[in-house]
Amino acid sequence: MTGSKSPKGEYAARKLVQKRKKFRWKDSYYKRKMLRLDKKADPLEGAPAARGIVVEKYGVESKQPNSALRKCVRVRLTKNGKQIGAFVPHDGGLLYIEEHDEVLVCSIGGAQKGAKGDIPGVKWQVTHVNGAAIKMLVEGRKQKPQR
Repeated sequence: MTGSKSPKGEYAARKLVQKRKKFRWKDSYYKRKMLRLDKKADPLEGAPAARGIVVEKYGVESKQPNSALRKCVRVRLTKNGKQIGAFVPHDGGLLYIEEHDEVLVCSIGGAQKGAKGDIPGVKWQVTHVNGAAIKMLVEGRKQKPQR
């Protein structure tokens, strides 16, 4: 027998299973999944969308090679009080958002819950303002409801 650390033989199955279970914790992806670290760090707490109140409006400069001010809003989530930055889509979408409006934010759809495209550090986007879809407001098919 050579110097193998794994148990060998007919009755070694249980020991091998226990050993595999123990060493799975060395895998960083397994450990993050089991300790639910991604869910704990997520401001939406694993939900697909969340409601919040607009705190301020601001512009984010886009990454190279593009040059633009991407319109964003800072949103305080109602469920946990955390503040996140959210991108406002569509041409002129920011005109329909005032401070203290209620907005619905969801993931912007970047790689593994990351930022998308040329907007650095912004992982969320606004979909609804005071219960009305922002796309409908921009297209003029709906009036913005008052809160």
